Amino acid sequence: MKVILLQELKGKGGEGDVVDVAPGFANNYLLPERIAILATKGNLKQLEERKHNIAKREEKRIADANATKAALDGAAIKVIAQVGDEGQLFGSVTAQMIADSIKEATGVEVDKRRVELGHAIKTAGEHEVAISLYREIKTTVKVIVGGENDAAVAEEAEAAEATEVETAEVAADSEAVEEAEASEETAE
Repeated sequence: MKVILLQELKGKGGEGDVVDVAPGFANNYLLPERIAILATKGNLKQLEERKHNIAKREEKRIADANATKAALDGAAIKVIAQVGDEGQLFGSVTAQMIADSIKEATGVEVDKRRVELGHAIKTAGEHEVAISLYREIKTTVKVIVGGENDAAVAEEAEAAEATEVETAEVAADSEAVEEAEASEETAE
């Protein structure tokens, strides 16, 4: 059965494409969800009239996807999960968790359906995850899975480093002040 897609359909095509699909798929999913319309003579004629507008929207989507790819390419995203003693997670990291972490870390919103896990992430550590942004435009992000305790430990370590730096700066400042006072006293 030939249908005209009204939006992108993974594995089939994008808006305005005329594709051949199984009748059950068209009748039970594509048509009721308004993802496609039947490819009748009248609808094909309307499609030809709208081709210019569809091409403009397509260019914008590709430009947006390329900008998102540039922002996400090789990014390291931290996901907090409950981790057991041996690095095994209680549950697994979901596409929604990754999408939320990407938005939190980079400010870029990614639909969870675009996150391609391949297999469930059930261990702590670094994992490569592909993200399909639009049609053939894909990027890969590094997902670092750590426990809640790992995050607290990392924050404490950062706070301790900051305190040490501040202490060292104060000590250096006080030494400089003492040296200045000593040189003033010798000058008098």
